[in-house]
Amino acid sequence: MQLATHKFTADQYQKMGEAGIFHPEARLELIQGDILVMSPIGLKHAATVNRLANLLPRLVGDRTIVSIQNSIRLNDYSEPQPDVVLLQPRADFYESQIPQPDNVLLLIEIADSSLRYDRRVKAPLYAENNIQEFWLINLLDQTLECYRQPQAEAYTDQQTLNRDQAIAPLAFPDLTLNLTQILG
Repeated sequence: MQLATHKFTADQYQKMGEAGIFHPEARLELIQGDILVMSPIGLKHAATVNRLANLLPRLVGDRTIVSIQNSIRLNDYSEPQPDVVLLQPRADFYESQIPQPDNVLLLIEIADSSLRYDRRVKAPLYAENNIQEFWLINLLDQTLECYRQPQAEAYTDQQTLNRDQAIAPLAFPDLTLNLTQILG
């Protein structure tokens, strides 16, 4: 026997949050209609987010909004909370609308325990919703997986960089980041 499930829309998910259905400290995200509990953030993960949160605003200035662990709305059924997103600047800082795929200049996920999930579920979801550039920082191997050129549910340009290499986001080719700056 298969149990029936209910897929939630992003609007329903937001209304549940506004109604206080979720605990204020709950780490949740909506993926393909399912409300998922996110893994606890470990020390290395938190430190990497903190490094990027400190580094990126200094490097990009007011050319982008650096969003840390906030929701983006990919479609009517998915509203993940990536670790770091570089967004197109807006005067209201997205107070009136959750960022959409067209607003995303670069999306970064940091993974240790979630690595397999981020590769198998989130990467195809980001590609399907036309996120132009997705970086997956692999804390286990101390690498950065760069995904570009989305087509359907995959990225046609994928490369893995080691900690002694550097990368520049497509949106900011003048901004070169050494992986040691990110990984510590």
